[in-house]
Amino acid sequence: MNSASQALLWRRALELSPAQFRRIAAWAVGWLILIIATGATVRLTGSGLGCRHWPGCQPGDFFPQNARGYHPYVEFGNRVVASLTVLTTLVCAVASLRTRGLARGVKVLAWIVFAGTLAQAPLGAITIHYDLNPWLVLTHLLVSLAVLGLGVVVLLEALRHLRGSAPALALPARLAGAVLAAAVGVLVVTGTLATAAGPHPGSTAVRRVGSFQPAVALHVRATAAFGIVFLVLAAWAWHERTRVPWLVRGCAGLLGLLAVQMAIGETQYRTGLPWWVVLMHVTLAACVFAWTIGLVARLWRPAAPAAPNVT
Repeated sequence: MNSASQALLWRRALELSPAQFRRIAAWAVGWLILIIATGATVRLTGSGLGCRHWPGCQPGDFFPQNARGYHPYVEFGNRVVASLTVLTTLVCAVASLRTRGLARGVKVLAWIVFAGTLAQAPLGAITIHYDLNPWLVLTHLLVSLAVLGLGVVVLLEALRHLRGSAPALALPARLAGAVLAAAVGVLVVTGTLATAAGPHPGSTAVRRVGSFQPAVALHVRATAAFGIVFLVLAAWAWHERTRVPWLVRGCAGLLGLLAVQMAIGETQYRTGLPWWVVLMHVTLAACVFAWTIGLVARLWRPAAPAAPNVT
């Protein structure tokens, strides 16, 4: 066997199938959600300055050994999760280059997800350097959500690459999806502002942004606007359920997440905002955001139904 044939065999051996790439993309999305949860834990427990140096926790002490209190361990744990998230998105980006037939745009998007995840490290260092400036803390979270949204799009494109594309949906449905995406963007921004203004334990470490009651009122209005758009889309999905059954399932899943999210939101408001309930609210908000972006992405770029032999 000549060298050219060996090189071809080696290259094919390194190639990934569409199903393998989809699984890797799903793992990346899972880690992107997890890093939001651990980052919120740091914020809500006031642990942001538990490790005042980067990448080590203290000068000459990379790990938080003999630390006083739990704050250094919370912050360092978040850094460990962040490192693993960067590694996972890097694997996803490299895997996109090795996946047979994957569109160039999806490969570029996978590398953007990695770059956005990696950029969180220096942003975190800058945030610590400026003693947890609240606007930098907000930016940190919003960038995480933006990267999560892009990661979900990569995952949906991986599914589309695996199953093939389906006929485009009606223009009104796609436009409703675009409005829903804008509404969920406003929803997470107002929710972030409400969390930043809340009197939870982390407020002793990070200055509050604005007043709590006005921030909550704005978030409630954003929630109502999102709910109205979603109900319109859900009604259309039910009307077209025989043609697009996946959309009914997608809307049902989102409705379930919203119901739990509203229940947690009401609980945290009535119980004095305990940090662990707020953490559940923030984490579930990330899931609502990711699910909504996935639903909208599939409205614009639908995938074919799953074949019986596709796993």
